[in-house]
Amino acid sequence: METEQVLLTAEFADQNRALLPSGPAYTLATEAALTQLGTLATNTTALAVARLPQEADLLPALPTSSLVLALDQVRDPGNVGTLIRLADWYGLPGVVLSETCADPYAPKTVSATMGSFARVKVWSRDLPTWLQSLPPEALVYGADLHGDNVHHLPLQPAGVLVMGSESHGLTPEVEACLTRRLHIPRGPGGRAESLNVAISAAILLDNFFRQV
Repeated sequence: METEQVLLTAEFADQNRALLPSGPAYTLATEAALTQLGTLATNTTALAVARLPQEADLLPALPTSSLVLALDQVRDPGNVGTLIRLADWYGLPGVVLSETCADPYAPKTVSATMGSFARVKVWSRDLPTWLQSLPPEALVYGADLHGDNVHHLPLQPAGVLVMGSESHGLTPEVEACLTRRLHIPRGPGGRAESLNVAISAAILLDNFFRQV
């Protein structure tokens, strides 16, 4: 992601002069101006203007050697941002979004990533078509109440983990592409009907990397 301009308060500039960018010029601005230009309730530090990154190549063989997170109709920007942050935490090569997901660069999404949006590759695809184009050996995992207990499986971080929306789950076209269904069991006495999609993804991803 290419930064074009940085606006910052005089106090922040004085405190961080050694960290200021050597490339794009920076401009001093008041706290009121930064708050008005941005999406935060208050901004006492800085704001950057950047170009949206060009989409990187998505090689069909990527899921045969790495674990890729794919999102199917996850429309809440907060969830999409948190899932991108999870991908950053576990070092995934990127996140594939169906065309009906929330905008990965919308203000609420970017805020929820806590900076991970600048490090994680994002690809927008027709998800069923992309999944069907993968090599036969690429495994496609998805959450399912009737799937295998994820805590009992010797999972390795390769393939595609597909997460659907909390309210509707996976679309039938995407569900038909799964090669293995994973189930997160409730704890003893657990009565919640469902888990938030980002929480579910965190549990599943942790099981993929537990043996690494």
